[in-house]
Amino acid sequence: MHRDAQRQVYELMAPKLYRTCKRYLKKEEEIEEALADAFYTIFTKLEQLKEFGAFEAWSRKITVNHCLATIKKNTNFNLHLDDIKTIAQPFTDEITDLEEEDLLNLLNHIPEGCKTIFNLFVIEGYGHKEIAVMLNISEGTSKSQLNASKTKLKELVNNLYYQKAK
Repeated sequence: MHRDAQRQVYELMAPKLYRTCKRYLKKEEEIEEALADAFYTIFTKLEQLKEFGAFEAWSRKITVNHCLATIKKNTNFNLHLDDIKTIAQPFTDEITDLEEEDLLNLLNHIPEGCKTIFNLFVIEGYGHKEIAVMLNISEGTSKSQLNASKTKLKELVNNLYYQKAK
């Protein structure tokens, strides 16, 4: 691939792929390393892309896989559900200023395994069977982690947003 073309692809895709990395990884150096590794793979495996119209999705999948490789080194996906507290108060019907960015920021406050599986299932659209294969865990672990992540996120939203509205 020509250097100018690589630069243009990088400038176009880097912000999007950076946000993808940031959903999975917390440390800036891990984010930057995963992003650099993803671009290396994108540029060296471009001939494997079957349909140019799928470039963005293909690039995102490569990026997610590099993030998962980093996470798998450091994360125990066998969460003890005792670590996740239940919601103390019900949600109110009041409207708050909870935005998508707020929810994505809240993901940084749940256990790493829960965050990863939430991202893969809810945001990326993978099924539990696919997630189990990707992370080398059981489908049941994927399902319990997803439920734990939803429980923890509901608790955080309730405590941080709905309590302020009262």
